[in-house]
Amino acid sequence: MARSILLARHGHHQEVGRILSGRSDISLDEQGHAEAAALARLVGSRGVTRIVTSPRARTRETAAVVAAASHRPVVVEAALDEVDFGDFTGRSFAALDGDPDWERWNAERGTARCPGGETMGEAVARAVAFVAGCGEGVTLCVSHCDVIRGVVAHYLGLPLARIFSLGCDPGSVTTLALEGEGAMVVALNERLV
Repeated sequence: MARSILLARHGHHQEVGRILSGRSDISLDEQGHAEAAALARLVGSRGVTRIVTSPRARTRETAAVVAAASHRPVVVEAALDEVDFGDFTGRSFAALDGDPDWERWNAERGTARCPGGETMGEAVARAVAFVAGCGEGVTLCVSHCDVIRGVVAHYLGLPLARIFSLGCDPGSVTTLALEGEGAMVVALNERLV
């Protein structure tokens, strides 16, 4: 049996695009609940055998909607957690603009450490290790934008500085077909809404 990974980004919440939510436990907003329902419809015919989610509220809520539609349990997995943005967490993007640590983080995505947090490389390594270890069947992994883009960049052989060239909208799904040590990107940033 083949191994497929569906990397789903959680639905929208009130801070998307304005505040670096990081590991906060913000919940989905009305739009996010609609996106989670659309995600459930989108993956409903794909034979999902396992649903795994980051521990954040927004991902657990998204996964719960898909699980209710597919009658599958949800497993929480720390390896799919958001990047630990440390001191950046909860700050608006406008406030981060011009911060030398923030500028360094963005210029050196692969190696720069968030003050009080982790590097993007560390976050991607833990997520890739989990994805690579997924067994046969179709695993839906509900995670976060930068983590998903980092996993895709890993399998495409792209440096982490290039992750912004990969789309990853709220409520979207990116499909990987795992093959040995590698993976083929089957679809990127699919959405119904």
